[in-house]
Amino acid sequence: MGQTQQTENREEIDVKSLQDMYKKFVMECPSGLLFLHEFKRFFGVEPTGEASKYAENMFRAFDRNGDNTIDFLEFVAALNLVFRGNLEHKLRWSFKVYDKDSNGHVDRDELHSIIDSIYKIKKGTNTDISNSQLSVDEAVDRLLQAVDSDGDGHINMEEFIRGAQEDPWVLNMLKLDMNPAGWVLEQRRRSANF
Repeated sequence: MGQTQQTENREEIDVKSLQDMYKKFVMECPSGLLFLHEFKRFFGVEPTGEASKYAENMFRAFDRNGDNTIDFLEFVAALNLVFRGNLEHKLRWSFKVYDKDSNGHVDRDELHSIIDSIYKIKKGTNTDISNSQLSVDEAVDRLLQAVDSDGDGHINMEEFIRGAQEDPWVLNMLKLDMNPAGWVLEQRRRSANF
């Protein structure tokens, strides 16, 4: 019962955030299309750096039809998933962030790139990075060992989801990606303080 009440309260906050983002979307993008540079500006992300790389991966995951723009329906669908989706749906979205070339699997280089960005972003936002006792290479090796069940050096979506659901350490490594809304709100808060 307490869990339900907590979830309901969180959804109320999330709806308010969604409404605020809608207002900003309409104001910033009267054409109804959001391009990458506008996406970064929309969320207060500098054009370069680790936050920029992460924002580019988020943009690609939001852009469901691959036309290099995000229309409002894509935007709302992604935010709805982020705010209200279940764990499996969020993992599917997260997989798209990791799968930078959209070929259906995450290879060592893609995994390394995202984990490196996550470490740098967490360090920059003073987020607990106790798992960073491992180097990026060690974390990538451990993730591949834990998740790549067929040992082909690639992680497909099913392996990704199963690994995160079965191993708390793997899920914790994906935690930043599991809550892009929190990351976005943190970036907006930080940019407002400058």
